[in-house]
Order: sequence, then C-alpha cells, then structure tokens
Amino acid sequence: MKAPLSLRPGTVAAVFVDLQEEHRRDRRYLVEGFAEILANVQRLQHAARRNFVPLYHWAYVVDLAEARPFHPVDESDKSAFSDKDDPLTATCHEVAPQDGEALLVKQEASAFARNDFADRLKAAGIEWLVVAGVWTEACVDATVKDAVARGFRVLLVKDACGSGSSAMHQTGILNLANRLYGGAVTNTLDACRLMAGDTVSAWQVEGAVPLRFTFENAARLYAEL
Repeated sequence: MKAPLSLRPGTVAAVFVDLQEEHRRDRRYLVEGFAEILANVQRLQHAARRNFVPLYHWAYVVDLAEARPFHPVDESDKSAFSDKDDPLTATCHEVAPQDGEALLVKQEASAFARNDFADRLKAAGIEWLVVAGVWTEACVDATVKDAVARGFRVLLVKDACGSGSSAMHQTGILNLANRLYGGAVTNTLDACRLMAGDTVSAWQVEGAVPLRFTFENAARLYAEL
C-alpha cells in the first residue's frame, strides 16, 4: 500500500550497485534501458550531493585467485563476467565517484558480503539506504536483502534499477517489494524529493507477500508501485 513517507536528515545514505561499462558494452551482459537508468542515477546523485547525503559506489570485480567453486569462466579460464583484468568493469563515467567519493569493490553479489560496510554505516548514524543499480534480481536483490537483515531501511528506486530484460527487472522489483520490511519502493523523482526533506506517498509493504503477481498482471503491479 502507499502511505506518507519522510526521511530524517542525517540518517540517509545512497548506495549505487554495479553501474559498470560491461552492462552497456558487453553483448552478453547488456541491461535493457541502461541509458535511462544511468540518467535516473545521475538525478539521484545530484540530489544526494545537494542535500549532503553520502554516496557509496560499488563495483563487482572478480579475482579468481581465490577459489570460487562453479564460477563460470571463459575460454581463457578468466571469469566470464566482471574479471579483474577487464576494462569494462570500470564504472560508467556519468555516474562515477566525484570529489573524493570512494569506489568500493566487491567480489560477491551483495555490497554487504565479507566486509565492514554495515558497521561503517551504523557508525555514521545511517538508518535509510537509497538503493539503485543492476542487476535487479541479482546484485541489487542481494544487497537489499542483506541491508534489511542488518537493520537498515531501504528506499528501493525502481526506475534507477535494471536487468537483462524488463520482465527480469519488474518481477525482481515486485519480489523485493513483497519482502521490503521497514522500507519503501519509489521512483527517481520522489526519491530526490525525499532526500531534499519532502514527504511523499511511497509504496510500503503491509502483511506477508501482498503482491501475488502473475505473467498477466506483473507489469501493471510494477507500474502501481
């Protein structure tokens, strides 16, 4: 259901997941509508900087020097995606860190895996995470679920996320929305307003798994979030 939402200044951080060149230049890993996603992420980043919301940029970079059972490899035995020697792991220039913002590197789907990220956020007084990035049903999903498990409220920005197809993205968002306890789903415009201190009407989960989506109604339910 939709309900009024506001975010307390000083308790919000923005997390950007895997906005890397491979998703617009490697034909194996293209994200549908990636140009629009990057444009929306730019809007979020501008709003965050204007309103003194800290930005955390994450990139997925795989180093197979560490054993990773069943990890897919290419013909040269390098990681089939996000290999540490592939220049396409670079963050897209439009949404890259600015003015001392850190680029954080992960080797797992989640931004919270095997690191002290949660502790750093809590030490800074962060309660809400504005989350955007790719792929919705993979690294965004893992990051959001780990954030919730660690006690953060997540503002999931649906039109600043994406995946290999609209179906993958939309059902990924709906699946997260069903379990986004303590958080909310919104669009880029309203996320920017929230970071500026406004109150908006945002979709917040009520009860257990309220969105019973099907092949026929998933697009409509997604649009209604």
